[in-house]
Amino acid sequence: MPSRVRKPMTRPGARAEGITDWHLRHRDVARLSRDTYLPRADVTDVRTRLPAVLLTAPPGAVVSHQSAAALWRIEIPLQRADQPVHLTVPADSRARNRRDRQLHRRPLPAEDVEQRWGMPVTTPARTWRDLAAVLETAALLAVTDQLLDALCRPEELQRALAQVPTGRGAVRCRRVLTIADPRAGSPMESVLRWLLHQAGLPRPTLQHRALDDQGRQIGFGDIAWPDRKVLVEFDGDVHRDRRVFVADLRRQNRLVLEGWIVLRFTSADVLGRPDEVIAAVRRALGH
Repeated sequence: MPSRVRKPMTRPGARAEGITDWHLRHRDVARLSRDTYLPRADVTDVRTRLPAVLLTAPPGAVVSHQSAAALWRIEIPLQRADQPVHLTVPADSRARNRRDRQLHRRPLPAEDVEQRWGMPVTTPARTWRDLAAVLETAALLAVTDQLLDALCRPEELQRALAQVPTGRGAVRCRRVLTIADPRAGSPMESVLRWLLHQAGLPRPTLQHRALDDQGRQIGFGDIAWPDRKVLVEFDGDVHRDRRVFVADLRRQNRLVLEGWIVLRFTSADVLGRPDEVIAAVRRALGH
């Protein structure tokens, strides 16, 4: 028998629609908390869990932090995917954390809240300032790059920092703002860039188009130092596709024949062998 639960609902709401506790025990129904249910297929994506969690959220609750980033379609690297929903509530709220929600108590001005998909959520700039308090610097740089690419201007982030200029994350905000760049190709590419920056290497050019002596494009790279003809690429999962892999090899051959040094790294390198990544780039640069 197919499940009768096709949307988020509480137990009282289910009974009002003629759905019994027996129906709520269906294998295709997930129980988020004591009395909150939704289709099991909707559990894996935070954007589909949010309406269910908000059904029993305390008054004044606003989607924030990692959950707000998900609503704004900002990808956060170096994070577990199975996190609870993050909500900011008034400082005097007596509500508690549950397995499906993490509460943050702090002042939230009205101008820092918007509606997205019918849900209250912190603005992109406020989300950035909140995330600065809980993320590693490399992950915050990845968030900043994405925000500058589509959702925020630099002055908006500066304004968000000015509103909360001290406390956790303030130093991280200032650090990433100095090197944030909307041209970053992926979150993990931003993580790699922070690794190289922290090692004291020269600031690179992003998404560089390499040309031959006649001005024809022979390739491009995620991170490059054109004056030294060094190019670094971060290979994510898309590079496992055969067509992409073949194109990568052909482009690399053209670059090498034109005198470029090409280094390619994966997340296994960046996260598992960062010292070797730094050493390889440093040697290529002669730095």
